[in-house]
Amino acid sequence: MADRGLVIDMRTMEERIEVVSCGGSTYVDVSGGALWEDVLKRCVLGFGLAPRSWTDYLGLTVGGTLSNAGISGQTFRYGPQTSNVTEMEVVTGKAETLVCSETQNPEIFFSILGGLGQFGIITRARVLLQPAPDMVRWVRLVYAEFDAFSRDAEFLVTRPEGDSFDYVEGFVFVNSSDPVNGWPSVPLTPEQRFNSGRVPRTAGSVLYCIEVALHYKSSDHASTVDMAVSRMLERLGFIEGLEFHVDVGYMEFLLRVKRVEDEARANGIWDAPHPWLNLLVSKRDIADFDRTVFKKILRDGVGGPMLVYPLLRSKWDDRTSVVIPEGEIFYLVALLRFDPAYSKDSVVETMVAQNQEIIKCCVQNGFDFKLYLPHYQSEEGWKRHFGNRWTRFVERKTRFDPMAILAPGQKIFSRSRQP
Repeated sequence: MADRGLVIDMRTMEERIEVVSCGGSTYVDVSGGALWEDVLKRCVLGFGLAPRSWTDYLGLTVGGTLSNAGISGQTFRYGPQTSNVTEMEVVTGKAETLVCSETQNPEIFFSILGGLGQFGIITRARVLLQPAPDMVRWVRLVYAEFDAFSRDAEFLVTRPEGDSFDYVEGFVFVNSSDPVNGWPSVPLTPEQRFNSGRVPRTAGSVLYCIEVALHYKSSDHASTVDMAVSRMLERLGFIEGLEFHVDVGYMEFLLRVKRVEDEARANGIWDAPHPWLNLLVSKRDIADFDRTVFKKILRDGVGGPMLVYPLLRSKWDDRTSVVIPEGEIFYLVALLRFDPAYSKDSVVETMVAQNQEIIKCCVQNGFDFKLYLPHYQSEEGWKRHFGNRWTRFVERKTRFDPMAILAPGQKIFSRSRQP
């Protein structure tokens, strides 16, 4: 990413995580190199507060996720992390240090949010906070058909606050006993068992799971939580007998991927090549994506989670540099590959080739999609990615990094061909 350039280790900067009140709201001022995991611990343990929007994996820097978007199961309600920051301090490609917000230096503010690091470096961000819950009812619901899965997922993300869950995600898994890709990947505790006899005989090569969570206080009576969850579940069409739930602490829930990381590090998989692929696919095309990609190309799984869940365009700010598909509803698809046979170069090459096959499939079928965390090898690829927003992206580059010194390894702009 920095061919013949410099890599700045933002973690070496003095870490700042300071809770502040302003205009009747509460925020956390945090340095760009701080990890979201540390922000979580500081805000929840010290103040009983938490940011509204997260990523699934919290071992990422604040500046890093804000330079992309920052997506998780809260995005349907509060938007990505880029929609939950109100002020930043940045250093532009012209070596200007600026404080920016929606009203102060707004052009650089919206340029840098989702700007892939092309316009400046985030040294501080002010993130909106809300009261943190104590506990989470974590639920997984299994579906045999994509139509029923997507219908219920879209129903949940379009319900008003108070009439839905606080977190909504989903994933695809293989209809087999494969311990990594199949039925055993669904239960939430070692004691729970997946009863494959409940799966209809008409089910295909893959099944689907909606994952939801309801926040509550430790003082809430168990019956109150049960009733709230039951009221929402009774409107859904999941397979009877294939519902799993567990109650966990709020921090434990948000750090759930940390446990996966610890296990992967212990067996050496985490540091091995694992070419992940993240896509944003329009509602118009998601059923065809399921038919051509999940049911065919990925029918045997990817050795890790295959996430798919709906997001709402109205929760995103069009003024940022992020590009997303058209239409109010679109889906995140995240193929989080792991493979214990990583020592074989051919395995990595096969995974990369399959990623390219999926992208090619989307292009050939005319799907309305965007790469999330994009990487292209040429300016032409980037032009197609940004579409009608390419001109605006170039204008922002010209204004804030005219020498094209930031993030040259992305191959969006070169110093020989400055914007």
